[in-house]
Amino acid sequence: MQYEDIRYEVEAPNAIVTLDRPDRLNAFRGRTIEELIHAFKRAWADREVACVIFTGAGERAFCVGGDQKEYVDKGGYGTSQNGLWELEELQTLIRNIPKPVIAAVNGYAIGGGHVLQVLCDVSIAAEHAVFGQAGPRVASFDAGFGTAYLARVVGEKRAREIWFFCRQYDAQTAQSWGLVNKIVPKQELLAEARRWGEEVGALSPTAIGFLKASFNADSDHVFGQGKLAFAGLEAFAHSDEAEEGHRAFAEKREPDFGKFR
Repeated sequence: MQYEDIRYEVEAPNAIVTLDRPDRLNAFRGRTIEELIHAFKRAWADREVACVIFTGAGERAFCVGGDQKEYVDKGGYGTSQNGLWELEELQTLIRNIPKPVIAAVNGYAIGGGHVLQVLCDVSIAAEHAVFGQAGPRVASFDAGFGTAYLARVVGEKRAREIWFFCRQYDAQTAQSWGLVNKIVPKQELLAEARRWGEEVGALSPTAIGFLKASFNADSDHVFGQGKLAFAGLEAFAHSDEAEEGHRAFAEKREPDFGKFR
């Protein structure tokens, strides 16, 4: 596959997967998701790779979720070549790859981008990183791993706060809540992530794979909930209420959801 939206490099024992749409704050579209799936499967199959580092290009953003400009311009985020929107598959792949995935959060991790970093096994954040959800602000939601697994990470009260109020949180707050394992200066972010990957590379890959599966077992039931949630989101996305959210974002104004209450 010829990548347009991401970069993939192997610096054994690490594979580095980089979202490469900095002009869109590394927001994803259908092609982006397809390329990420391809890259993570490459890392899974590569015996030289012990750990995957997942990051974004530039210093402004890790990922801010779905590309809202693309959605408004084209009526959707686009699909993979097979015609499917495969965000669920990417989320599941990050969980199922039998190698640790380290999120190197180099700026905004918002919306669907925040969900992706939550699903990574470990998160290392630059000092200027910002975390939060934006779904209800643009008439969207992730009622699968994005909510149920988040609640396991930060607790029910904080997870509900994150989703119900769409606030943004600095790296220090994220670390105190358990969203982040370590904070480093931005110029040290990738070097620190590489060091963590090198530590993993010295350990038993079979043991690591079994451990990851064991950790996942406690929350794998969320997959079914997520399938229902994404089906609901697909239906909701074509409503007037969702359209108001998308257009308000693109027009840089506050949405008017009052008439839908």
